[in-house]
Amino acid sequence: MTPELTALTLAALLQGAQFALFSVTAQQQVGSRYAASPRDEARALTGIAGRAQRALNNHFEGLILFAIAVMVVSLSGQSSAVTAGAAWVYLGARLVYVPAYLFGWTPWRSVVWFVGWLATYAMLIAALL
Repeated sequence: MTPELTALTLAALLQGAQFALFSVTAQQQVGSRYAASPRDEARALTGIAGRAQRALNNHFEGLILFAIAVMVVSLSGQSSAVTAGAAWVYLGARLVYVPAYLFGWTPWRSVVWFVGWLATYAMLIAALL
């Protein structure tokens, strides 16, 4: 398995861990009865539960682009030290992003997000060169 595919696999596992964190914090806030219901009436999550939900949604968005970058690099045979390094930077940024969002590290949350975004685009550009 290439380093890029390994990083993608670990990012997907992180996504699962984030989903579990969101699920637990949301259920603590709204209660198990509402969580098990069809949720016809939406409830806005606040505090840690709301932040966990937004961090999870953000990772869904970033993971799509990262997966595309990994696919392009892998299928084109363009794996290199640059693309491998960028994949690990992306994963590291996502790992730091979760607590940065949960604990409101302003402006560092946005800086961490941007580092992950740049790493993803570095992979795409490297594949074209």
